Amino acid sequence: MNVWSKLMTALRGGANELGEAMVDSQAMRILDQEIRDADEELKKAREALAEIMAKHKLAVDRANKSQAKVSEYEEYAVKALESGNETLALEVAEKIALLESSMKEDKEQKEAYARSVEQLRHSVQQAQSNIKRLKQQVDTLKATETVQKAQVAVATRQGGSQAKLHTALESLERIKQKQAERSAKLEASQEIVELEDADAQLQKKLRDAGISADTNSANAILERLKARAVQE
Repeated sequence: MNVWSKLMTALRGGANELGEAMVDSQAMRILDQEIRDADEELKKAREALAEIMAKHKLAVDRANKSQAKVSEYEEYAVKALESGNETLALEVAEKIALLESSMKEDKEQKEAYARSVEQLRHSVQQAQSNIKRLKQQVDTLKATETVQKAQVAVATRQGGSQAKLHTALESLERIKQKQAERSAKLEASQEIVELEDADAQLQKKLRDAGISADTNSANAILERLKARAVQE
């Protein structure tokens, strides 16, 4: 393959990728439009079904009336025969033949409309189910798209602020360290105070019990001065 062929192949590949990217970017809009088109077709199918059902109902009424008319004229023919008027009975029989022919046509129309109603009803139900399922899938796709966009935004912000976050964590650790040192100093100071207070209380108890002499008392001072005078 020469250079020009490779270049043309690369250009075609780039054009295909660009076309696919454009289609992908408009995928949701295309799906929404396809659903609207499907809803419109479903509406037309329902209207057609309602029209065929109305015609079927009229055909059923005509077939029932034809059957009733045949039964009525059959009774007339029987009565004519019973009265011995065979000529009239034959005339009625001819009328019955016409009625039966019309009744047959009405019955065939009724059955044809019934089949059409059944087929259309099945098609409408199938279309409703397909559209409902498609809408559910589109809702799921939209929700997933929204979540993924949010995740991308969070990841981008996290990547851009990683250094700031690291600095903030270091500052937090320094603050924690200073607080720990301050707490340790306060605890140590409190322990010293408590220890000195305990020593003072113990010395007082010893003095009160006469076990330890009070070097600050007047008698103690006088005895110390006498001892110094003797030495001099």
